[in-house]
Amino acid sequence: MREIVVDTETTGLDPYQGDRMVEIGCIELLNGMPTGQVFHKYLNPQRDMPQEAFAVHGLSIEFLKDKPLFAEIARELMDFIGEAPIVAHNAMFDTNFINAELERCDIAPIGRERVVDTLMLARRKHPGASNRLDDLCTRYGVDNSRRTRHGALLDAELLAEVYVELTGQRQTRLVLVETTTTVTETIRVAEPVQVRPMPLPSPLSAEDLAAHAAFVAGLGGAPLWGRYETPAPRENAMPER
Repeated sequence: MREIVVDTETTGLDPYQGDRMVEIGCIELLNGMPTGQVFHKYLNPQRDMPQEAFAVHGLSIEFLKDKPLFAEIARELMDFIGEAPIVAHNAMFDTNFINAELERCDIAPIGRERVVDTLMLARRKHPGASNRLDDLCTRYGVDNSRRTRHGALLDAELLAEVYVELTGQRQTRLVLVETTTTVTETIRVAEPVQVRPMPLPSPLSAEDLAAHAAFVAGLGGAPLWGRYETPAPRENAMPER
């Protein structure tokens, strides 16, 4: 399944009170794994930057003044998103800003039925705990050391990793298939032992047998070897290699 993880940076909290989007970052996931396909744009908000917002993301009007307007990248953004579900942390905030910008361009908004809110998922899974993105990164062992300030693309990358851990998708490639095993009983029938009509001659020479007899005689008593018949020496026995 294809999903798009989204994060935005803005001039404030309310897109319907004059605040605008200044950065958007999108990460494509396919079956829970990043594909390497991203969409990232800085945007000219056509207004000033409140100090409170600047303290969060560090994007100044001087930096943004030559960046494109949202209307210039709107179609490219929507082509990248396509029909995929949107994954965002505190998703109402991001989708409200995106939809407000889409409305200004006379483009249909993103429906809420397509949105997955990781903040709500985290609150259900970890009730009573702090579920900020930094806290989730710590909880799931995601390295967020680069996150000294908010940034849409970096936050989307971190959220993609957290989302995979939060939903348990990292184990989805371990597929256990139920199979039916049929046990067949095999009955083995003993085969008759074939006896040679003439036994093979002994590989031992007369010298070998004489040396062995002298060794046994030196043991004294009644050694075990005395219970067995000593084989006749083989003529032209092969020498040791």
